[in-house]
Amino acid sequence: MVSLGLRELGGTGLKVSCLGFGASPLGNVFGTVKEEDAIASVNEAVRLGINFFDCSPFYGDTVAETVLGKCLRTLPVPRDQYVVSTKCGRYGGGVFDFSADRVTASVDESLKRLQLEYIDIIQCHDIEFGSLDQVVSETIPALQKLKETGKVKFIGITGLPLKIFNYVLDRVPPGSVDVALSYCHYSLNDKSLIDSLPYLKSKGVGVISASPLSMGLLTPQGPPEWHPAPKELKDACAAAAAHCRSKGKDITKLALQYSLSNPDIATTLVGMCSVDQVRSNVEAAVAMSQELDTELLQEVESILRPVKNVTWPSGRDDNN
Repeated sequence: MVSLGLRELGGTGLKVSCLGFGASPLGNVFGTVKEEDAIASVNEAVRLGINFFDCSPFYGDTVAETVLGKCLRTLPVPRDQYVVSTKCGRYGGGVFDFSADRVTASVDESLKRLQLEYIDIIQCHDIEFGSLDQVVSETIPALQKLKETGKVKFIGITGLPLKIFNYVLDRVPPGSVDVALSYCHYSLNDKSLIDSLPYLKSKGVGVISASPLSMGLLTPQGPPEWHPAPKELKDACAAAAAHCRSKGKDITKLALQYSLSNPDIATTLVGMCSVDQVRSNVEAAVAMSQELDTELLQEVESILRPVKNVTWPSGRDDNN
């Protein structure tokens, strides 16, 4: 059996697999997933050493949480052998609600769907779409109360603009936020998260990275039509993917291995919903230290240099 390395998640005391299971595909957001395939993929993930599962009521409008809950019930390992993270504040239909009442009810709803007695990490989802001052003064304190009851163990915040993490962490009591989840900022085309790592570490905050493929930019087939990246970034990533293809390589594998290589990032989330996807991602992660093609990496970085760290706006204008 292959073995995935475990990394400490900030000051939580949790040790998580460097590759995390992103459960959004279980909500049928990228196509219909059969329940038996979902169950098989989650069980295979645990068998191969993945112990971190991330979800949200937003994914598939609660479907992903419900399916993940059914999958977790079939696992042949004790509850303390895996870490479950879900979110609050963002819901289906474009609804954002970070009020104390809503996030408190949201946790109870998630517990029921996930069929769990506690959630390891509850994260405020995409806080740039709400009032950051409300997150500081109302949302985090409400989640702290839930932490005292044992319903949640740790608290996190997520979003795209990196400045939101500093804004919140500089204003909440030390230790009240345990985790930060950043996406699309530690990949072949955007490495801006690197500059935030020392700050997050100084706050004792564990770092989770998501979207190592930049929401499809770093794939042979390219991103979906709705992808918010500017044209020059899409074109550069397409050129990088074509270069990899010309050398008989897959940019997806290179991108994943690069994103997994930083030990200061506790876990990197990848969406999965099939046994084949799980095995392929774990294989890439395990082979990372031996097989990372440094020559190809340098060539791809050269192609992407003109668009390095180019991003796109997300949420309210004042949060970008």
